[in-house]
Amino acid sequence: MKKAQIHIDKNFIIGEVDKRIYGSFIEHLGRAVYGGIYQPDSPLSDEQGFRKDVLELIRDIDVPVVRYPGGNFVSGYNWEDGIGPKSDRPSKLDLAWGVIESNQFGLNEFMDWVKKANTTAIMAVNLGTRGVEEAKNIIEYCNIEKGSFYSDLRRKHGYEDPHNIKLWCLGNEMDGPWQMGHKTADEYGRLAEETGRIMRMVDPSIELVACGSSNLDMPTFASWEATILDHCYDQVDYLSLHQYYGNHEDDSPNFLASSVAMDEFISSVISICDYVRAKKRSKKVINLSFDEWNVWYHSNNQDKKIERWSQAPHQLEDVYNLEDALLVGSMLITMLKHADRVKIACLAQLVNVIAPIMTSDTSVWKQTIYYPFMHASTLGRGTVLHTLVNSPVYDSKYGDAPFLDSVLIANEEEETLTLFAVNKDLKEGMEITCDLRQFAGYQIENHIVLTHENLKADNTEANPHNVTPKNSNLSRVENGVLVSMLEKQSWNVIRLKK
Repeated sequence: MKKAQIHIDKNFIIGEVDKRIYGSFIEHLGRAVYGGIYQPDSPLSDEQGFRKDVLELIRDIDVPVVRYPGGNFVSGYNWEDGIGPKSDRPSKLDLAWGVIESNQFGLNEFMDWVKKANTTAIMAVNLGTRGVEEAKNIIEYCNIEKGSFYSDLRRKHGYEDPHNIKLWCLGNEMDGPWQMGHKTADEYGRLAEETGRIMRMVDPSIELVACGSSNLDMPTFASWEATILDHCYDQVDYLSLHQYYGNHEDDSPNFLASSVAMDEFISSVISICDYVRAKKRSKKVINLSFDEWNVWYHSNNQDKKIERWSQAPHQLEDVYNLEDALLVGSMLITMLKHADRVKIACLAQLVNVIAPIMTSDTSVWKQTIYYPFMHASTLGRGTVLHTLVNSPVYDSKYGDAPFLDSVLIANEEEETLTLFAVNKDLKEGMEITCDLRQFAGYQIENHIVLTHENLKADNTEANPHNVTPKNSNLSRVENGVLVSMLEKQSWNVIRLKK
């Protein structure tokens, strides 16, 4: 059995967890909206057409922010198509995903849903086929109380109080050649700078996210970030990161090592932001918004068969297994270890589309990845301590990969310690120790484990509880030292309370 040591010091702090790191994402894509969060003809829905069973599971996760309406979708979207009387709303071609968009669900419906889901909105503006004027108008519609054309139009639509959306994305993946209206770095940097400046003239209290590279493998990665920030550094607050991982080669050890690549990706983007800061001699720090992240590969072949110009097809509906949940846990740990700079993150997406929650016309169920996301969001609030992990490693395509990923969060107000840990060893358990004598009087409250004998085990509508968490009695505190046994291929939450 392998052994690992975790070293912490209560004075060695990475940073406070910004709760927005546990955000998610709803795009007009597949069944995320229609048949996911919104199904007006369903007996499972409320008077506004919102699926009540879905809302309940979302509230259980405690998602602080939800990004909307895209994604690739936003780069061809006219937000005006989704407001006003539904009978007047046009059906449009969505070129991003090759489907028909009915616009029966739009901005105001989303804001109503946001309130019922106990969350807040991150709104994206179309900088693909549109630009500064559209951004100025939508923020006027959303955030100005009354007395102007668009604010009064909102009131005419039945919303007297402004929506007060405070977080805005300046487009989406504008470096991607698949994106409608994609730009060069200089083109986008100038557009982002001017759009941000005009939006702040309407509402100076907003925060803005600039588009970083669409993924780490983009040929323009790093030069894109440096160039766009050279233009818009003074106008934006965050730079976005997007990254998905897949196990196309059915090589589980390499797949689980993806968190190593994610860690290097975050560190690289931080370095670029700080390079531009130094170049500009600025006191302002640009933080990161990892506003698209997940496992995505299971549905790739199925999606090639979707009929063009259909409506709300079964699209990007990955069925997640245990190893996917383990990597999602490791990705959460990785972002928490950068809590000083990663302030926002959005699991892409929330319902049906590469999502922790799946629906049918008659039921809703939790995918395997639901559990680490829920545990992190509900239990991972507080101060992230610098967590040194002394673990055995294995060779991977990303270099040495530790068998153990772990991070410890202290919550002084609640007098709790929460240790998240993933044992990536697929053959045997692992003993871990952590000296907690600085936290006198803390004892094990519970130890939650998510595992299964079959690494490929999943949850389906027919078998929704196949992979679910259980409680473990394999953790104890001896003379101030935490000693815990982690089962093979497992996600673990060890909770201590004073």
